Amino acid sequence: MTITAQMVKELREKTGCGIMDCKHALKEAQGDINKAVEALKIKGLSKATKKATRAVSQGRVASYIHMKGRIGVLAEINCETDFVANTAEFQELCKEICMQVAAAHPKFVRTEDVPEAFSEQERRIFHQQVIESGKPAKIADKIVIGKMNKLLKEVCLMEQEYIRDTKMTVADLVKSYIAKLGENIVISRFARFELGKD
Repeated sequence: MTITAQMVKELREKTGCGIMDCKHALKEAQGDINKAVEALKIKGLSKATKKATRAVSQGRVASYIHMKGRIGVLAEINCETDFVANTAEFQELCKEICMQVAAAHPKFVRTEDVPEAFSEQERRIFHQQVIESGKPAKIADKIVIGKMNKLLKEVCLMEQEYIRDTKMTVADLVKSYIAKLGENIVISRFARFELGKD
């Protein structure tokens, strides 16, 4: 099958990948755009995983103000070079992260940031709720584990469903930008302010 310039252009617009990568993916997928997109995603995400250990010393502090100044977010998002930090794509990611924090109100960046005291308190509350609901004590621990997993997906930014596409998590979103920009990207910290609330 002939791979046309239009097909390559369409694939590049969908994935942000280079011309040669797009041509190669289209050839392998025998011209099927959807299969080529999937192949490039798999390839990009595997590259992104390898890049996840590289040091990040550049980036930016991004901000977002919502509801006419009622909610504000500051987030520090790091990458490897100031070149990438100044790209439109990186700034777009920064904005998306700030909007996510404003809308979904996470408390922590990732699960490993959750203090043990917070987890222990929530476990105790869930355990008490399960016992009071009349469930047998022998299955209480399993129910508590399920409730804790659900809670972590709500309070940890990287585990949250991405507000614009609930089929992916924020971690998936960041990985897609790592694949696109070719550098490791780390969300270091954030602060969310809401008028009249602690």
